[in-house]
Amino acid sequence: MVGEEEGGEPRRGEQLTDAAGRSLAAGARGAVAAGQATGRGVTALFRFARRAARAEGAGDSGLSRLIELHAFNAAGDAAIAISLAGTLFFANPGEARGQVALFLGLTMLPFAVVAPLIGPFLDRFSHGRRWAIGASMALRAFLAWLMADAVASQSVLMYPTALGCLVASKAYGVTRAATVPRLLPSELTLVKANSRISLAGVVGAAVSAPMAGLASTFGSQWTLRYAFVVFAGATILAILLPAAADASAGEQEVSLRRRRSRLQLPAAVVFALRCNAGLRMVSGFLTMYLAFLLRQHPLPGWEHRTTLLMGLVVGAAGLGNTVGIAVASVLRRLNPATVVVVALVADSVAAVLAALFYGLVAAMVLGLTAGVAQAMGKLSLDATVQRDVPESHRTSAFARSETLLQLSWVVGGFIGIGVPLEINGHVLPKLGLGLLAGLIVVWTVFVLARRSEPRPTGLATAAPD
Repeated sequence: MVGEEEGGEPRRGEQLTDAAGRSLAAGARGAVAAGQATGRGVTALFRFARRAARAEGAGDSGLSRLIELHAFNAAGDAAIAISLAGTLFFANPGEARGQVALFLGLTMLPFAVVAPLIGPFLDRFSHGRRWAIGASMALRAFLAWLMADAVASQSVLMYPTALGCLVASKAYGVTRAATVPRLLPSELTLVKANSRISLAGVVGAAVSAPMAGLASTFGSQWTLRYAFVVFAGATILAILLPAAADASAGEQEVSLRRRRSRLQLPAAVVFALRCNAGLRMVSGFLTMYLAFLLRQHPLPGWEHRTTLLMGLVVGAAGLGNTVGIAVASVLRRLNPATVVVVALVADSVAAVLAALFYGLVAAMVLGLTAGVAQAMGKLSLDATVQRDVPESHRTSAFARSETLLQLSWVVGGFIGIGVPLEINGHVLPKLGLGLLAGLIVVWTVFVLARRSEPRPTGLATAAPD
């Protein structure tokens, strides 16, 4: 009996070993199958993105290359943002309102360079758009590498390199927007072309963020080195843009010797700018006000889940932004003037409803509406500038418009920071949201009342001596 038991033990052990081996083999086969399925999914997604980028004549005109380039740009910017989130701006999550206000002011510094300097400079040499875009990518690659070393050694050099990356990013943005009309196929409208480029940016950032996050596990400097690789590849793509991006046939030459004069932008551009200024103000206010409100005074039942609560509201805004871009990319025809009005009115209605019925659903609806409105409003503004502003001044117009929009966002953020969250110990979220609703409604009425009135701007144009 004992012998049988002793003889049975090995048999049971062998059975257990075989079972474990079969389980491991099955797990390995499952992992391989999952990896293959993931690879096929990524390949299918890549092929679908390529087909979408080349559809409706974009492949023949060269617009598809600009779309692909913008995906790389967004991927690199996402890596830079992830690195800065852990090293430069948000290293202290409990920073006070004063520090946040200082950060808002610092975000205006790149625009102080782009608007008065880079925009007019690029207008003078509009025949070299490929090289201007490539230079902005190469500069960011160089600065990302320097920033990686600065972050690793905690050097003060990371501040000027970070600012340089922001300036180069904005310079790329205005140059890319001014280049779109040169590569626009006849089958596409400007709104659809801009939306496809923006959608490529969303995809690029979404794909790049996990890779940058993985690199950050080895240290923030490795995220920046990953960004260096992305921007180096983008530099090559920029140089390989079609020659049509540099074509200047029929464009007005701008002399290096010039005197300053005033250019009155077309009424349609001024109107679109005013509408988008309101949309950006709403976005800046919500970003700052809700960040403090939901963290310090979460909704009932969410006291121990503030991160999830903020994620739902912020996620709704991000989803709205993506939805707005996607909708603009699939609609056959969009009237930019109508879109900016609808976006502004929608923001006004959502703000009023959120002030009256404050709660999770109302906050998410407001965030979703603000995201959709901002995305579609910006696409319509870009299309209006590309359509109505002469090529010789288009880059300057984009630089000025980006500066105005950022200023509107900062003003909204300052208001959001300044609104008290409670008075005499009573939390009053409807006070802040009511203030926002009042501001955006008044601004909407003002914009619509002055719709047909052109407004001179500080955009400088060259006049022959």
